[in-house]
Amino acid sequence: MKNKPIKVTSLDQVKKKYIGEVGTPKRDEFELELKIDLVGEMIKTARKQRDLTQEELGKLIGVQKSQISKLENGASNVTIGTMLKVFEALKAKVNFKIELLDKTFKIV
Repeated sequence: MKNKPIKVTSLDQVKKKYIGEVGTPKRDEFELELKIDLVGEMIKTARKQRDLTQEELGKLIGVQKSQISKLENGASNVTIGTMLKVFEALKAKVNFKIELLDKTFKIV
């Protein structure tokens, strides 16, 4: 019996097939949700590395434990101000990159 060659599919090909091409509304929504989830996971990891509970982190920035839980689990209705307070309380450096698709600019 001959072995059939294994068909290899890249992650990009899978995303295009099931989520859509880059720049389509469905793909943009997927990418945004993924980024929000990743930020939440980073916050959770940093909090644990600092040996803080969700309640302790919440007290440091003036919010309830439930808000920290929502943030760590990918809540998309969190303000940038709250996010910055969280990173400040965790003594974490945050970098933002803003890229305009039709123009190039630099903030000095």
